[in-house]
Amino acid sequence: MKTILRVRYWRIVLFFARVTTSIIFWDIILRQIGLGFLSRNTRPRRLRQIAVRFRALAIRLGGVMIKVGQFLSARLDVLPSEITDELAGLQDEVPPEEYDPIRIQAEREFGSPIDEVFLSFEKEPVAAASLGQVHCARLFSNDAEAMGFEDVVVKILRPNIEQIVEVDMSAIRVVGSWLKRYRPVSERADVMAIVGEFDAILKAELDYLSEGKNAEVFATNFNDDGGVHVPRVVWSRTTRRILTLEDVTAIKITDYDAITNAGISRAAVAERLLAAYLKQIFEDGFFHADPHPGNLFVLPLHEKNEDGSTRFRLTFIDFGMVGSMPGTLVEGLREAAISIGLQDAPRLIRAYQTLGVLLPTANVKLLEEASAQVFDRFWGMSMNELRSIRHAEMMKFGLQFRDLMLTMPFQLPENLLLLGRTMGILSGMCTGLNPEFNLWLQLAPYARKLTEGEDGSALDVFFDEAGQFFKTLIAIPGRAERVLGRIERGELNVQIPLVNLQISYLERSLNRLTGGIVFLGLLVAGAILYDTNTLIARGLFGGAGVALFYAIFLARGKRPFR
Repeated sequence: MKTILRVRYWRIVLFFARVTTSIIFWDIILRQIGLGFLSRNTRPRRLRQIAVRFRALAIRLGGVMIKVGQFLSARLDVLPSEITDELAGLQDEVPPEEYDPIRIQAEREFGSPIDEVFLSFEKEPVAAASLGQVHCARLFSNDAEAMGFEDVVVKILRPNIEQIVEVDMSAIRVVGSWLKRYRPVSERADVMAIVGEFDAILKAELDYLSEGKNAEVFATNFNDDGGVHVPRVVWSRTTRRILTLEDVTAIKITDYDAITNAGISRAAVAERLLAAYLKQIFEDGFFHADPHPGNLFVLPLHEKNEDGSTRFRLTFIDFGMVGSMPGTLVEGLREAAISIGLQDAPRLIRAYQTLGVLLPTANVKLLEEASAQVFDRFWGMSMNELRSIRHAEMMKFGLQFRDLMLTMPFQLPENLLLLGRTMGILSGMCTGLNPEFNLWLQLAPYARKLTEGEDGSALDVFFDEAGQFFKTLIAIPGRAERVLGRIERGELNVQIPLVNLQISYLERSLNRLTGGIVFLGLLVAGAILYDTNTLIARGLFGGAGVALFYAIFLARGKRPFR
């Protein structure tokens, strides 16, 4: 086993080493010698190929690597679309483990033979994932009488999965230590924090006791809602590596034909699904963060609604991945909504800081200026009006805030990332159930709650904002007098950093391009003369090396004063 794990470790490390080497050559060396156009022109294709190769590696290795792919596919704030789009379809499905290792694992956990624990236990799993698999079973009559049901599903971790996770995470930490030294990455993302987030998610999914507790919290939250059901946990048959739950299998939520044939309104399913999630997010502050079709079922009931449709119950399963809504997140969302409504750029930046979405390296002043420009140019436009904006105007805006666009100082914290991912999947599922589904009509009541705050009313918020506005208005004459005084004394300076930056970038680009052309010329000449005059060829190669050193390290020009 140790040899297998060692080979696995080096396969992961060497894969990322090749990727890192490729990035250094294409995105650092070529740009340093003035050949950045080659890097830019090939970038989408190269990134897509990296994602394709990673996906193939993940499918071969299974385990953590599939989870890594799924995690990376959600990091839209850090990774380019060429990678996230390719990894989005990576499924958490691998060939099932053979029965005997699973049986041995279960008997070791229970301390008894499997036929003494369950009345019956199906050898073939009904589902297999990268970390564990699920088998159907039946409780003995005394257990069934105590629980009120006899059919159960038993989730069992794969044998040795903890060691595999530890090896994979060791390799990922090594790769993370490389990436954090690459400034374009470190300026956009706290790599080791992202690795830590992923490690925490994995450890939570490996602890079935924690998942069982999550299920009970959800059951308590929906205790008064007869339209939502959560499977009950059989704690007497549950350990850290095994979770036994009530079997609640019903119609898969994406099986539209079966839902229709059961007489259930698909529109009603979509409305209940979204309402259940909005309750989780805005009322309970604790939400199911993995709403893929295999985790949601629709159970027909033997009752009819007034319109003749069949009543149903929405069932959630798999509570290994959950999200929380701390007070800072709710407050940050509330502040962002108010600041956008008031076109208040400084307040919007403070909302970003409350939400924790700004990197420590973020240029707050430049971000505030860009937000104010967005409000001035685009606020209040409809989607059709935004689509009709001239390309030249968007290019002008992008050029004005070039530094900001290149650094993109945003990184979503895990709870906000899970929330965004959950709502994105949820929106797609609701639209699939009902193509005419109107998200805004369902969202409006909760949006009002968000802007009202925890204790006040919307009217209180209005008066608070009006008070702040009048305070600012009263301060304007004093500020104007100070500005006029500085003008009279000749103390007012106007900075034009954009022009300085453009001149500096042009100077450095020309220097590097010159060095790159000289390097290529000497290199080609040396290669041509190598067979006829080795001494001259070596001299040319030496000159090429000097030109390369100049292009990378010396041709930088002066940085503009800021």
